Amino acid sequence: MSLPLTRHPGIAIVSLTVAGLLIWAFWPRPVPVEWVQAERKPMAVTVEEEGRTRVMDRFIVSAPVDGVACRVQLNVGDEVEAGETLLSISPLEPRVLDPRTRAEAEARVAAAESALELARQQREAADVVANFQRSEFKRLETLAERGMISGDAFERARMDRLTAEASLRSANHAVDVARYELEAVQTALKYVAGGAAVEPLNRVPVKSPISGRILEIPHECEGPVVTGQPLLVVADPSLLEVVVELLSADAVRVRPGMKVTFDRWGGEGLLDGRVRTVEPSGFTKISALGVEEQRVNVIVDLTSPLEDWQSLGDGFRVAARFVVWEHDHVLQVPASSLFRQGGDWALFTVERGRARQHTVKIGQHTGLVAEILEGIEAGVTVVNRPSDAVSDGVRVVDR
Repeated sequence: MSLPLTRHPGIAIVSLTVAGLLIWAFWPRPVPVEWVQAERKPMAVTVEEEGRTRVMDRFIVSAPVDGVACRVQLNVGDEVEAGETLLSISPLEPRVLDPRTRAEAEARVAAAESALELARQQREAADVVANFQRSEFKRLETLAERGMISGDAFERARMDRLTAEASLRSANHAVDVARYELEAVQTALKYVAGGAAVEPLNRVPVKSPISGRILEIPHECEGPVVTGQPLLVVADPSLLEVVVELLSADAVRVRPGMKVTFDRWGGEGLLDGRVRTVEPSGFTKISALGVEEQRVNVIVDLTSPLEDWQSLGDGFRVAARFVVWEHDHVLQVPASSLFRQGGDWALFTVERGRARQHTVKIGQHTGLVAEILEGIEAGVTVVNRPSDAVSDGVRVVDR
């Protein structure tokens, strides 16, 4: 009796083919993954933030007196020397007198003239009294020598003479005061706008405190100024520092003397710097997203040669990178290869075509790579960015 398959070989072939396809379809396949090598190489942990340059010593040249400053003939960027006269300040112009004020000034002049005449008349009277007392004293002095008057009468005559002479001196001073007061009110009436021309005598020169360049000209045109009003800003642009506003959480990791590199500053190559100080006080700043942030100013000195950054000026933007930690020989893997397993960090290695899970201990972390302290050795193959299909023992293949 022959089997059905031997009678129908076509059915046998189709059955075997379907069975083979089903086995091939459901047979576990290797998961395609990305392989990387755990290597020992240099690693640096950095904090990046934008900063701006500023001159170390900025001198604001202010008006020393009230007056009229002449037009500034200098321009921003001009070089100046220490002690060079930058501009001068003239006395203020007399004010205009309205009719009532002018009438009051004329009345004060008339009153001052009358006061002067009164002082002169009083001086004449005091002079007459003084002359009389002198002659009377001489007469009584002769009688006293002959013993014809008492000593008390002679002393009273001496006192009267001294009093009269003092009154005369006082009258003379009163005349001088009255004359000076008359000159003062006459001057106030004489030197008014539209009256007698006032020559710009005794101009006050305003000089540069240092040798440098002009950064700003707050008051350029000719016009009145008051004491302390800013006129020019002078500084030495070769003495630059960089101010970086770091988040307070990053600023606590920065220390004086820490290395800093600058890029995206507009020139070629990188610039080097050193942290000089971290200011002890922070401030609140609103970010571009409207979030309040606590920022701290970090002051950095440029250590690169001047010829490398001489094109930089005050207020230029730079990108600062603070090297918080660095080492030349660190076992590291991509940070994307790590994942949490409970409270520990873990990763997958590739051993004989299969993924093997390892618990590791990490050290420094940059966001892109992580330092491995324990768990794996250098040279092993690590699965980068493992998907949910990867588990311990699963066959994997390099994508």
